[in-house]
Amino acid sequence: MLRDAPVGGYQFPFTPEFTNWRDEQESWQNSVVLFDQSFHMKDVYFEGPDVLRLLSDVAVNTMKNFAPNRAKQIVTCNPDGYVIGDAILFGHTEHRVSIVGRPSVPNWVEYQARLGRYDVKVTRDERTVANQGRRLIYRYQIQGPNALDLLRSVHEGTFPEIPFFQLGDLKIAGRRVRALNHNMSRMGGLELHGPVDDGEAVLAAILAAGPRFGLRQGGSRAYSTVSPESGWIPSPMPAIYAGAAMKPYREYLPADGFEANASLGGSFDSPRIEDYYQTPWDLGYGRHVKFDHEFIGRAALEKLADRPHRRKVWLRWNEEDVLRIYASQLRPGTRFKYMEMPNAFYSILPFDTVRAGGRQVGLSTYTVYTANVRGWFSLAMLDESVADGAEVSLVWGEPNGGSLKPSVERHAQTEVRATVSYQRLNGGA
Repeated sequence: MLRDAPVGGYQFPFTPEFTNWRDEQESWQNSVVLFDQSFHMKDVYFEGPDVLRLLSDVAVNTMKNFAPNRAKQIVTCNPDGYVIGDAILFGHTEHRVSIVGRPSVPNWVEYQARLGRYDVKVTRDERTVANQGRRLIYRYQIQGPNALDLLRSVHEGTFPEIPFFQLGDLKIAGRRVRALNHNMSRMGGLELHGPVDDGEAVLAAILAAGPRFGLRQGGSRAYSTVSPESGWIPSPMPAIYAGAAMKPYREYLPADGFEANASLGGSFDSPRIEDYYQTPWDLGYGRHVKFDHEFIGRAALEKLADRPHRRKVWLRWNEEDVLRIYASQLRPGTRFKYMEMPNAFYSILPFDTVRAGGRQVGLSTYTVYTANVRGWFSLAMLDESVADGAEVSLVWGEPNGGSLKPSVERHAQTEVRATVSYQRLNGGA
């Protein structure tokens, strides 16, 4: 179902480009960019005396250091220790939090809240594509070396010092604005949110001050490349599609929801959906796993903890091989899978086979080009035996000429050489 789903890559529902995606990409490295995140993420609010108990029961993270005005990346697993997803958890008050991100985690936590009879009220703020009314809040990401100077210029009063992943208050255009220190592009800045009715006034004030700081509005084409450049895998395969333990949850989820309408693509082709699942260590989240509390998946993760794990890395694609893929589009005969710029995601869940020494050593996902790196690269999860700086081979394109997804033309597979990097790529990634 996922392999042939009539859904292409994830489409962010806002303006593709305000100027051009190359300059917009460079702005988060060289000046400042504003991304309007008010549309594509699901927000679910949980309020009540059992909120912390609920969170502790579902998250691999500890909740001992969580409190109002703090945020953290929440990671949830199924009973077998495979990741359902990750999202951002906001602490608004002692008994009120929200979980923000792609729907996988908000949906799972809401299900557990209802299943476990917690004393918690649940309020959904659906993504624009699923929302029959207006969103409850706006959300703007301001990032880049000039971001804080820009925000100081529009803030009314003494500018607060907000520690990393904590929340504070600003005042812009006479409106109270909640600010999270969340460095999406690793270049500094804040994520702002507030009531949707305040959004236009806050945005207008920021845009009016922007030219002095080199501000650019970022469109969805540039936005789709931020995550791979910063090293975050934005959408793991939700580990929900197999097994009797997860069947009640599959039956609970709506047929028109995210999980039922995702698409699977890439050269890695297995008949077992479990082969696409990831552990927290595969995604670089091993540091989040804390065995100081009982949670769903704990027993399985305790068994996995001391075993070999895959490691999240960047793959810098060989320029000659990339040019060969593009050249095939200009000639009659065999062509390779087209690579859309600046991102080549033609499914929501992309997985490509990575080989070294004649054997598979991992999976590559989320292939992009950025003007900061001046090249193509992807994120990958590779066996720990693969050394930093090693050359590997990535299989690009789907088997048997391609799947039935409308986003996939008939093509032939080819191999692309790539260099492994454990650190950020030159130019910013």
